[in-house]
Amino acid sequence: MTISKPLLCTLALGLLAPPLHAADAKLNEFSAAEKKEGWKLLFDGKSTAGWRNFKKPAFPDKGWEVQEGLLHKIPKAGGGDIITDATFENFDLRWEWKVAPGANSGLKYFVTEERKEALGHEYQLIDDERHEDAKKAAGKRVTASFYDVLKPNGTMPKPAGEWNQSRVLVQGNHVEHWLNGDKVLEYELGSEALKAAVAQSKFKNVEGFGRRVQCHLLLQDHGDEIWLRNIKIRKLD
Repeated sequence: MTISKPLLCTLALGLLAPPLHAADAKLNEFSAAEKKEGWKLLFDGKSTAGWRNFKKPAFPDKGWEVQEGLLHKIPKAGGGDIITDATFENFDLRWEWKVAPGANSGLKYFVTEERKEALGHEYQLIDDERHEDAKKAAGKRVTASFYDVLKPNGTMPKPAGEWNQSRVLVQGNHVEHWLNGDKVLEYELGSEALKAAVAQSKFKNVEGFGRRVQCHLLLQDHGDEIWLRNIKIRKLD
């Protein structure tokens, strides 16, 4: 098969999502190809190393656990949101997740501890079928939305209890959300369209919201049960 020059350029920029070599990679490990491409694990499947509570030096002593190679949020057990020790600016982030029936959670990026609260751009992780929040805000609170700001288009998540694959790409001012291999949302930081969307959201009065920052990544404790695995990131120039 001959690949056109425009498609080659797009692949080089990371704007398409080639598979993460799942066939030759084990759970929470790298394939040889991934290692060459510069991917790093954010969760090793054995410990909570690299994560801690928001604005605290240590990982919570309750609420989260490592369970058979999975990062598990224990429902209604407290613990709070957790963030990465490391910060990122331009990156390709991919992970797998599943929620319990009726559960709600999220992965946030552009999180900074300079803010009082753990706010950021949230990739919503939710049971669209059962949780009432997914039925609000005209589609801006369903799975893979930029929570309360922009709604996704296209691919639906797999039902509660089944594994989904997600991706967030940040390259310059360009941001993309992917779900199960399909791009479902994209936006440009600083654009008039994004400013208008933020102005209509619950974040309209949050100073600096909608701007790119050197950021922590955050996993939300919404009180509900969620499992995560294969959390990987590649820094981009």
